[in-house]
Amino acid sequence: MSIDLGKISESVIQGKIDDVSKYTQDALDEKVAPASILNEGLLAGMDIVGQRWKNGDMFMPEVLRCAKAMSQAMEILRPELTEGEMGGAGTMVIGTVAGDLHDIGKDLAAMMFEGAGYKVINLGIDQPNETFVEAVKEHKPTVLGLSALLTTTMPRMGEVINSLKEAGIRDKVAVIIGGAPVTEEYAEEIGADLYAPNAGTAVDIVKKYFENRKN
Repeated sequence: MSIDLGKISESVIQGKIDDVSKYTQDALDEKVAPASILNEGLLAGMDIVGQRWKNGDMFMPEVLRCAKAMSQAMEILRPELTEGEMGGAGTMVIGTVAGDLHDIGKDLAAMMFEGAGYKVINLGIDQPNETFVEAVKEHKPTVLGLSALLTTTMPRMGEVINSLKEAGIRDKVAVIIGGAPVTEEYAEEIGADLYAPNAGTAVDIVKKYFENRKN
C-alpha cells in the first residue's frame, strides 16, 4: 500500500483540515478500502484527540479544529462507506431541546460519536419533544443524546423521556444528557440513563454503559 494511513491520523491530531481531506482522497484513489481509511486513519486519530482532551493536553479550540478536519474527510468518505461500516458502533440521535439555541457542545459530542464509529443523526437545535420521539422510531438508535445550556430548558429533557415512555419506546434506547447546568443528580431525577459532564467523556461513558450491560 503506497498510502500511509498514519498520515491521515497524524493530520487529524494536528487539525490540518486540508491535509486530512487530501490524504483521504489519495487513499480512495489508491483503492484503499473505505473501512480501513475510516478505522485506521480517521478514527485512530480522533481516538487520540479524545484522550488528549480528556487528559487536559488539548483545549477546546484545538479539538474543534480536529473535529472539523474529521468532518471534512467524512464528507469525502461517506459516499464510499456502506451503512454497516458507518455505524459499526451503533446509531446515535442527538439534539438540543425545545427553547434552547445552543449547539457547540452538542455538535462537538456528535463529531466525537461519529469519530468513535457511530452513525450520528444530528437533529439540530430547539427541537420539540415529538421530533426526538419520531427520530427514535425512525432510526432505532442505540443512544439518544439530549443537550441543554439553559436552566429554563432543562425540564424539556424530562419531557422527552416521558414522551418516549408514552410512545412505548423508552426501553429501546439509552438516553444520555449533558450541558453546562446539567448534573448527574438531575439525570437520575428525570430518569435518564447517563450523564456526561462534557463531550469528551460522553463516548467513554456510553461505551462503559453498554459493556456493563453485556456482563
